[in-house]
Amino acid sequence: MPKREKGKSHSTRPVSKRPPSWCKYQPEEVEALVIKLAKEGHPPSRIGAILRDQYAVPLVKPLTGKTITQILKEAGLASSIPEDLGNLLKRAARLSAHLEKHKKDVHNKRALQLVEAKIHRLAEYYKQEGVLPPDWKYEPKAASIV
Repeated sequence: MPKREKGKSHSTRPVSKRPPSWCKYQPEEVEALVIKLAKEGHPPSRIGAILRDQYAVPLVKPLTGKTITQILKEAGLASSIPEDLGNLLKRAARLSAHLEKHKKDVHNKRALQLVEAKIHRLAEYYKQEGVLPPDWKYEPKAASIV
């Protein structure tokens, strides 16, 4: 476990790769729940949290043998871009819209630069992994501001 600087009060993942004995759901039921929650519009990270908090499913992969995103891809419900990259793209769009109104906001200009750098790094990783097509490119809407 890596050394942490400030506190360790977060939850830890279960050590065992087998589903716990107290989990009463079958793999088919869990997959159906994942698909149902995705059709309601929840992203994969929220689906995992809902399954954990409301349905007492600690992790989907030990139960089903597949991750939430794999289940969604099989059902044809997966997003074309990964969730973390999509969230960064939304954040960059919000920041650039903010900077359209407030041109002298230098702190948020810097924040936009940092977010765009994260987008470029993450996109490069996903291109290497084959998740994104090799010709995918981030087009900043407010390139003239930065």
